[in-house]
Amino acid sequence: MRIHSLHPWNVSRQEALDLQNQLARKIDTTNRLSTPTRIAGADISMKRGETTAYAGIVVLDAATLEIQKEYFIKGRIDFPYIPGLLSFREAPLLLELFAQVSPKPHLIFFDGQGLAHPRKLGLASHMGLFLKCPTVGCAKSRLVGRFKEPGPKKGSRSRLVGEDNRTLGAAVRTREGCKPVLISIGHQIDLDTAVHWTLKCSRYRIPEPTRLAHLRVNDYRKSHF
Repeated sequence: MRIHSLHPWNVSRQEALDLQNQLARKIDTTNRLSTPTRIAGADISMKRGETTAYAGIVVLDAATLEIQKEYFIKGRIDFPYIPGLLSFREAPLLLELFAQVSPKPHLIFFDGQGLAHPRKLGLASHMGLFLKCPTVGCAKSRLVGRFKEPGPKKGSRSRLVGEDNRTLGAAVRTREGCKPVLISIGHQIDLDTAVHWTLKCSRYRIPEPTRLAHLRVNDYRKSHF
């Protein structure tokens, strides 16, 4: 994939905050996704307190949800963990790996937020700008906003709203009997389409693209430890 470099990553905390505020204005919330045949998921695996990290990307057949291709890389993460600045920690290594991905996926899921973020530029949105590709943020926990518990059946959803009552995303029940996941627009997609493909890709609580990326990159880390 072609990486569209927008800024350096070796920045201070304040510079990172300023970049998020600037780049958030560039997010495209119009759906640019036609029916995808290749859907990717990405994840990072590392031990707490270490700087060595492993990135993994899986590309799935959209019809079968089977892995078509997978990519892994070992690298170093130096940016500290700061809530709301996850992309400055994980994106450089992920982008290095995405440069190896071919052909380009039609849709990419990230384990993190998109617009449901204090400055409306979570990992999924930030990566979407660099990759110029439709992206979805699928998070297990809430970073901002509030929501009412969705209904118990798979496919039930409720709005995730901010203090101004504007929609930030959706709490979606991807599996009966499981806690909802929080879906938000990353880039080049609208919320209804993001929720639709989240449900299409879900066999368990976590959609297959990020669930399988998490499992495979953890296997890769353990085999290279």
